[in-house]
Formats: sequence, structure tokens, C-alpha cells
Amino acid sequence: MPATSESAASRAYASMRARILDGELPGGSLVSENEIAAQLGVSRTPVREAFHRLQTEGWMQLYPKRGAVVVPIGRREARDVLEARRVIEEWAASGLDDAARAALAERLVELADEQERVAGTRDLDEFARLDARFHQEIVDAGGNDVLSAVYRGFDDRQRRMTSRAVAAEPARLDRVVEQHRRLAAALGAGSTFAEVLERHFADIHRELTAD
Repeated sequence: MPATSESAASRAYASMRARILDGELPGGSLVSENEIAAQLGVSRTPVREAFHRLQTEGWMQLYPKRGAVVVPIGRREARDVLEARRVIEEWAASGLDDAARAALAERLVELADEQERVAGTRDLDEFARLDARFHQEIVDAGGNDVLSAVYRGFDDRQRRMTSRAVAAEPARLDRVVEQHRRLAAALGAGSTFAEVLERHFADIHRELTAD
């Protein structure tokens, strides 16, 4: 019985976390233990355990006898994440020689092609995953394992922010692809990457960061 309960709690946690990250449960959503338990076909106990774990990680806020609210992405949090990402990506790109820039630019074009295909299916979750992979490739090319690991730590927030952005304005799917192609071109040319990256973040995430 304990193993079964633990497995049910793990399933409930994984399901809820995925729905938060892919934007199915946007910030401000109110959910109840009964509602989620019915959806997953489990009792309330594993759902309650999942809720507490998600609250500990900062994804939800529990309200006794009312349910739980998905914590919205804060403006300060969004700005901090984007600033950290920009600094790390600019550093990684700045240290590449001509051959490394050309190889990375070619790889980024391949990823942009894959994103374009996924954009046509409107699979927002997979699109957000590819977005994170695109930017991680830039950081990994810098060859600093510590910074690569730090950047990978932004993955959940990055996925959630991207899912929110493209869900709010589906036309952004195509803009993200277009801007990723511009980033690849800037890398290949060895110039303007920092400016293109800054404009990319400012455009795609403007609702989250604007005053």
C-alpha cells in the first residue's frame, strides 16, 4: 500500500507540474484536490501530497478548504531570468572562433527548421521544449560546464515563460522561429548577436517584463 500511494503521489505531481509548465494551468488558476483526483482517477491523499510538494517548489500556493492557486510568473522573476540568460548566452557566443560559430549557426538553423515544423502543429509544449534546446545549444557551445549547468537550471521557468508567451499570442510561434533564424545568422556573421538576442527576449516576453 505505501508503494502504491507513493506512486500515485508521484504521478499526480508529475501531471500537475507538466500542466503548469506547458501553460495548461496558467498562473492564477484555482484547482481543488477533488477536481484533480477525479481527473487522474486517484484518491485525494496523493493529490494532497503533490500539492504540498508543488507549493514547496514555488509553483502553487495552498489555501485550506479552498484549494490551491497556481503561482503566476512575477515580473521581477521574469526580468531576472531573462537577464541571467542573456548574460550567459552573450558570454558563450563571444568566445567562439570562426569555425565554432559557423558550426553552431548550422546547428541552430536545423533546430529552427524543427521548430517551424512543430509550430505548424501548434504543439505548444514541444515548441517550448525546442525553444529551451535552441538556447541551451548556444550556451553549451561556450564549453563551460558550470555555466551550462546553471543555464539548464532555468529550463522549467524558460519553458513556462515561452508557453505563456505563445499561448497569449499564437502568432509569436512564427516570430520565434524567424528571430531564431536571425540569431543563427548573427552568429554566423560574427556580429550583432547581442543586439538580436536582446530584441528577441524583449519582443517575445514583453507582457511579462513591461512596467
